[in-house]
Amino acid sequence: MTASAAELDRHSGIWPVMLTPFRDNLEIDWRSLERLVDWYIENGVHGLFANCQSSEMFFLSDKESVELTRFIVDYADGRVPVVASGHTGNTFAHQVEQLHAIGETGVDSVILISNRLATADQSDEMALEWLQRLTEAVPEPMTMGVYECPYPYKRLLSDAAVEWCAKSGRYTFVKDTCCNIDTIRRRLKLIEGSKLHLLNANAQTLLDTLKAGGHGYSGVMANFHPALYVWLVENWRNAPEKAETLSEILTLAALTEYLDYPVNAKDYHKQIGTFESRICRSRPIGSYDALHFPTTVAQMQSLAARCKDLIGLS
Repeated sequence: MTASAAELDRHSGIWPVMLTPFRDNLEIDWRSLERLVDWYIENGVHGLFANCQSSEMFFLSDKESVELTRFIVDYADGRVPVVASGHTGNTFAHQVEQLHAIGETGVDSVILISNRLATADQSDEMALEWLQRLTEAVPEPMTMGVYECPYPYKRLLSDAAVEWCAKSGRYTFVKDTCCNIDTIRRRLKLIEGSKLHLLNANAQTLLDTLKAGGHGYSGVMANFHPALYVWLVENWRNAPEKAETLSEILTLAALTEYLDYPVNAKDYHKQIGTFESRICRSRPIGSYDALHFPTTVAQMQSLAARCKDLIGLS
């Protein structure tokens, strides 16, 4: 049977990592942000991950971070659930302050960043201790999640941390970036029967993750063709041959992430009228036009459009 959006669990499905549109003066473009939220929802996504790395959260002030998150929650207006991070601080006190502020915006869950739990040369045991202290500092009934953000460095969660989150009853959402199906299968065993959901950020292992009992996708390519990911997560069981073909195409398409993302995603949204500008705070945009990147992204999107014929979406 097809797993419709209504049948999927609240923290399952496709959760785009949201972009932040900026004006040429680098201020947040709120009107473009409204169009972006509408575009995601019109493409059938099941939730929104606001204020994350794709949102350039490390380049937002704390005030902007809260304003951005609250705006998205208010504009989504219950059409889909919203989770958000904004967890960029270094000191424990600063992190607690940030998490409290994000929690007060009305998000469904507050998302911790795994590399904020310890420095690159500190142990997994120290990271787990920090995670436990932060969890205690965030008041119930607010639920939480963890994102293995690759910036400024990637810290993968230990098995002990995954298991602790699952058993705590506080965690709903882990954005997995390990990109290793064996690790994912092991993690799924650790969280089995809990409220913790594993959403894969990696297109290449997504279908195998779904087959293993994973809960969905939260990755950058949902900023280009989210409807294809929605179809995959809702139909892989009842149309396995089409799902395999689509998965292979999405795997190759996902390589365009390395072509100056998020510039390439913002350029695409400018082309389709969602954004007024492709300006980023996190990286310059000049080199994007100087190379073959725009042509490659255009061809990738053309192929994605043809995929809709394959699966009957057009």
